[in-house]
Amino acid sequence: MASNVTHVKRILLRSGKSPYDVVPVERALHEDVFATNSGNLIFSDAAHKILETPGSEVVSNGTATKVADADRINSEYDVFVIPLANAFRPSFERQLERLTQLISKLKIPVVVPGVGAQTGVDYTADRLRPMQPTVYSFVSAVLDHSASIGVHGEFTERYLRDMGFRDVDVIGCPSMFLNGSDLDIQKSRRALGPESRIAVNGSHDAVRKHKLGQIIRHTHARYPHLRFIGQNLSDARQLHWRDLSHQNASVTSVPTHPDHPMYGEDKVRVYIDPATWMDDLRGFDFSFGSRVHGNIAALLVGTPATVLCGDSRTLELCRYFDIPHRMLAKAPFDLDPADLYAEADFGPLTRGHRERFDRFTNFLDKNGLENTFTHGDGGAAFEARMSKLAFPPGIRPWLGADAARMSDRLNWLQSQLTELTTKNTQLQRKLAKGSALAPQRSTYQRARSVVGRPIKRVLRPSR
Repeated sequence: MASNVTHVKRILLRSGKSPYDVVPVERALHEDVFATNSGNLIFSDAAHKILETPGSEVVSNGTATKVADADRINSEYDVFVIPLANAFRPSFERQLERLTQLISKLKIPVVVPGVGAQTGVDYTADRLRPMQPTVYSFVSAVLDHSASIGVHGEFTERYLRDMGFRDVDVIGCPSMFLNGSDLDIQKSRRALGPESRIAVNGSHDAVRKHKLGQIIRHTHARYPHLRFIGQNLSDARQLHWRDLSHQNASVTSVPTHPDHPMYGEDKVRVYIDPATWMDDLRGFDFSFGSRVHGNIAALLVGTPATVLCGDSRTLELCRYFDIPHRMLAKAPFDLDPADLYAEADFGPLTRGHRERFDRFTNFLDKNGLENTFTHGDGGAAFEARMSKLAFPPGIRPWLGADAARMSDRLNWLQSQLTELTTKNTQLQRKLAKGSALAPQRSTYQRARSVVGRPIKRVLRPSR
């Protein structure tokens, strides 16, 4: 008798968390659920939605790469999907090596739907030369498990082809296809003015190396409703804990720093979830800055945006998708976002979106992956499930000594200390009974480096 059971393809997705996971702010910051940059969740959530069909189940594995998990992954999943950002950069080399080790032990297909190399806007790959063997090994391992590798744009394509790889497809980033072939940017005929709501974003490097700090300061003086949206884990910890232990705290001209005037005016946010991030951006007139995914978040909800490009990764994505952009190094320190808004032409972006979407889905087809827009309900079930979840709002600056705002933070710290003390007591009892456990730093001692330091350095009074 023939079986009516249809096999459901189990897809393991490299992502910090599932889009359905509602994580309290304190836990999200403690566990770093977005792998130091919340922009990572923009493209991983998009990949999750796109790959979720009636014939598939998508499971997030977190971003930790454990070679020891290879046998389990081979037995439990049908394909491993690895969306990446600027993975071909020196600071990511160790993670890339671990990914390569894991992929080499897998027997299932491995698909990379977008990865980028990062260097300067001149597209010179000299700084990447020392890590070329690592990149070569990674791409070789991926292509041993798939038909092709997807890259963000022209520079990364050339970079890999110069190494001898031919199975390279330029597909952009999954984030831009969160809504499939639909993309509608609403630009008003009215110019931006003091009453306009403007979102600005940027990295610490863009402030350190370019004029972004000055641009933000001048924009803040002109536009009372300006809001800075940070993305780094250090940004979030500065807002929520006033934690200044990270090296980024030396850059006081980033608005997430407690000494910045925008911090004291409550004009700064960091979002743990793309859902609340994008929902807030619907209410803005314009977004600009050096964060490409911060501006993509705006574009996805129809808010006009311009990227200030400071590296090859942002530049090649903007060129591929025809996102309005300017070179950050050439931007004047008194740049007015009204000028960016006036000159921005979203016609090429929206008119070419369908073709780029088709190219992306063809890449998925080639690599044996269905997508919800062609093979499912267009993401309707995904959106319905998301609409029922109550995600935490954007993290705001910790201002004053309001008891209600302090209580959640202090209660969480107390619960962590109680839990860690309990675990430490249990461990000490095992050791006292002659347990074979090797001597090691206690759970409580390890915890003090995570919880104790912020207690000492974070809770300084506001000015």
